[in-house]
Amino acid sequence: MKKDIEIPVVENVYIAVVKEWNEEFLAQDWNSYIINDRDTPIEMVLIVTKGYDNERKTSLLRHGIGTVAAKSSAKIEMIQEELLGMNNEFTVTFFAEGKLYDKKYLFRKNTINENAFQDLPVMDQRGILVK
Repeated sequence: MKKDIEIPVVENVYIAVVKEWNEEFLAQDWNSYIINDRDTPIEMVLIVTKGYDNERKTSLLRHGIGTVAAKSSAKIEMIQEELLGMNNEFTVTFFAEGKLYDKKYLFRKNTINENAFQDLPVMDQRGILVK
């Protein structure tokens, strides 16, 4: 029955957006990362991203990340400057400790900016973090 189904709570897994120098294009890019601040790896990581606002929406993008080691991070995708004025949603699904975890992370429109920078766990950088 429904009462017998355990839905595990995602803890210590975050999505961050960082502004980084791109050597190839000689410009600053916004890049998204998944951060695993757990003491165990997360496996079979699947991330679905989309952007939307009242008038527009982007295509769904699916990213198979694989395994993210304990206390580490992995790059998801670059976010174009035009998308910062939209809501950016990341749906993360992964296995850990024999259980399936799932969580949605949302960067509300215009919250991805340099004024919101903070120190990021695991990464030796500053950026915007959603828990």
